[in-house]
Amino acid sequence: MKKIALFTIVALTVSCLTATAQKQNKKVMKKVLFVLTSHDKLGNTGEKTGFWTEEFAAPYYELADKGVQIDIATPLGGQPPIDPKSEDPSAATADTKRLDKDTEVLAKLKNTKKLTDVNQEDYDAVFYPGGHGPLWDLAEDKTSIALIEAFYTNKKPVAFVCHSPGALKNVKVNGEYLVKGKKVTGFSNSEEEAVGLTKVVPFLLEDVLQSNGATYSKVGDWQPYAVEDGLLITGQNPASSTLVAQKLLNQLNLKK
Repeated sequence: MKKIALFTIVALTVSCLTATAQKQNKKVMKKVLFVLTSHDKLGNTGEKTGFWTEEFAAPYYELADKGVQIDIATPLGGQPPIDPKSEDPSAATADTKRLDKDTEVLAKLKNTKKLTDVNQEDYDAVFYPGGHGPLWDLAEDKTSIALIEAFYTNKKPVAFVCHSPGALKNVKVNGEYLVKGKKVTGFSNSEEEAVGLTKVVPFLLEDVLQSNGATYSKVGDWQPYAVEDGLLITGQNPASSTLVAQKLLNQLNLKK
């Protein structure tokens, strides 16, 4: 009889521990969608553009190293274009060097999902890395616009860095621009002037955010800076990528 009672206690203990472990595992296994540009032409300059490597790599590893699952999508699917300047040795960081050797992530980049094939219901948040590319395609892409709206209205974090807040240009919620009355940041006019592209880009991000009613703020050129206003998280430049990811991770950890 004592053996039966002892066996029952042990069995119940193991069952409780297993259930607790499964619950904890479920809690940490959040899933985030990364959306990258498919646009590779830098206006009429004849030069190439795309996404900025650091703005993908730094947030990717910041989240993945904490157990977050990540899928990658683009308007066209497949390999997204990489801004050649972001692959220059002078732009290299510990995260970009890690990416260069990460065959698993590089394979995911070669086989990104099409935006039309993803559903916000499958994810806990969405993150948009920058680069100049998004100013051309994601700013006007109806699927991307609807996706951001769906994440936001379903109370899921939406995060952007550098030029990718340009993807918010035409996003509206209840008939108003999503950024209206929100505190935001993004690649500044002075930073755009510093890289000599104010006359090349289709619009200046700082100006558009303000014209859409956002409360835009910034710090010195190339300095890390990120702003969080409810579910909306934005970063100013490549150096702000990790900050944005950290704020996003904090929001994911607060979600049950």
